[in-house]
Amino acid sequence: MTYRAPVRDQLFVLREVLGLDAYSNLPGFADAPMELVEQILTEGAKFCEEVLAPLNSVGDKQGCVWSADNTVTTPKGFKEAYKAMVDAGWPALGSEPEFGGQGLPRVIGLAYSEMSSAANMAFSMYPGLTHGAYSAILEGGSPEQKALYLPKLASAEWGGTMNLTEPQCGTDLGLLRTKAVPQGDGSYKISGQKIWISGGEHDMADNIVHLVLARIEGAPAGVRGISLFIVPKFLPTADGGVGPRNEGVKCVGLEEKMGIHGNATCFMSYEEATGWLIGEENSGLKLMFVMMNEARLGVGLQGLSQGEAAYQAAVTFAKDRLQGRSLTGPKNPDGPADPIIVHPDIRRMLMESKATLEGGRAFLLWAGLQGDLIHLAPDEASRQKASDYMGLMTPVLKAYFTDKGLKIASDAMQVHGGSGFTEHFPASQYLRDVRISLIYEGTNGIQALDLVGRKLAANGGRAVMTFFADVDAFVGEHEEDKAVAPFIEGLKSVRAQLQDGTTWLMQNGLANPDNAGAASMDYLNLFALTGLAYMWAKIALAANAAITAGSSDAFYANKLTTGRYFLERILPDAGAHLAKLKTGAGSLMALDAEAF
Repeated sequence: MTYRAPVRDQLFVLREVLGLDAYSNLPGFADAPMELVEQILTEGAKFCEEVLAPLNSVGDKQGCVWSADNTVTTPKGFKEAYKAMVDAGWPALGSEPEFGGQGLPRVIGLAYSEMSSAANMAFSMYPGLTHGAYSAILEGGSPEQKALYLPKLASAEWGGTMNLTEPQCGTDLGLLRTKAVPQGDGSYKISGQKIWISGGEHDMADNIVHLVLARIEGAPAGVRGISLFIVPKFLPTADGGVGPRNEGVKCVGLEEKMGIHGNATCFMSYEEATGWLIGEENSGLKLMFVMMNEARLGVGLQGLSQGEAAYQAAVTFAKDRLQGRSLTGPKNPDGPADPIIVHPDIRRMLMESKATLEGGRAFLLWAGLQGDLIHLAPDEASRQKASDYMGLMTPVLKAYFTDKGLKIASDAMQVHGGSGFTEHFPASQYLRDVRISLIYEGTNGIQALDLVGRKLAANGGRAVMTFFADVDAFVGEHEEDKAVAPFIEGLKSVRAQLQDGTTWLMQNGLANPDNAGAASMDYLNLFALTGLAYMWAKIALAANAAITAGSSDAFYANKLTTGRYFLERILPDAGAHLAKLKTGAGSLMALDAEAF
């Protein structure tokens, strides 16, 4: 199977659904007309298809190798691919020009990231986390820190990591033990252990810049006393070169994992390593969340991208594999059997995957556009709205599309039958690789709790009320358009169900917090289905507009057909989620722990 980047679909979403040209008056967008965007994504697709995708299986089978000198060797071909990536400037697409970036809208970088993650998820994690470190230093670093680190991180000449988890604490960072001792010269000595650090050590970048959460001696207990530090593998020279080794930083082992074998998941030891504070003391968690929120959107994208790659493999297999005859008569009469794509159950799995992926791509790129508008919108109200949307939607996108990425990868294996359970086909790797996405950067259960416990109530519910208002305005504007009436009606219906669920949470969640916790995952799924219905309505409008304008391209008719499947066979799940969330915590919490 050969991965093919969905450039045509990405361009359709960017140009015709999101109307990117309408933002040409904004910085970054002004330098990125759609003709240039098309060239960038076309060239990016070539790199991902021709350089990264062939290494995906290599990375899975070879994995990373730790040596007793605390170094890590990446799989064959990774180092050369990394250099080619840096030389071509792919990591710098959305970074600021003053630090060597290309200054393009971040939504363009998100589209490229989908391709790179689908082609090789383990490899793409290295530059992905590096950009997260770039963003945290950009947000909270001093001018000197920005000048020293950001040009190297923007280009990915230097790698970056985020160090949160410790052996005794994951989600509950208040239990963190890593300590920081001031040295009187502006530096600190960092001591502690960090586990599950993606890209913590490897042989591809000239330096690795670790962002480490630690507690300064005497700081308050819990999360209020956490600070963030830059702890590089090599101490930089004043001119941005690579200086002596930071002797206290060591990778003391690699995790044996179910998937993403090509990414080095490291056990890091800090023994009086030299580090520098980013931002204010005890404000580290706020800065780390800049990195984490970006990473969470990226993880949602990983779910979608692995689903896309697995779906493509399943389609190829379903068209080639001959098995049985169509229920309505032979479709391959000159052959011994029909290809399995004629069978309704195979079609069910493929159509559910296709409808979820195409709607999800629009949803994620729409969110990426909000990420640009936070910084670039011309007025404060628009910037605030975009920020509200990013905060509200990030847990939804992360949890829903990683859940669905796993489901699509599992269905792809099912389409392959027994062949998918062997290593002769790629289905196994996609299923193993995507599974971590439901866990890291905050498990999906944590995302659901974040949504109902924090994001809904933030600023008096401003974000969710704005979303309802935007959907209502959209429905009102297009309610009389008969050509897309089913899509508008579907959106209107699920919006009412989401309102019902939101009201129930407001009435029952405060009285008994377990009610909110018990309802949280179903509420998140209901929210995601509402977002997908919104996106499919926008897609249907764009496709219908092209057809009305005279296009005979089957691409547009196929969009409407796929969207109809979403309306008829996926969107009805919203009713089940609403019914379940309204049962509350009663039966869920009734059994004593000893009864399990």
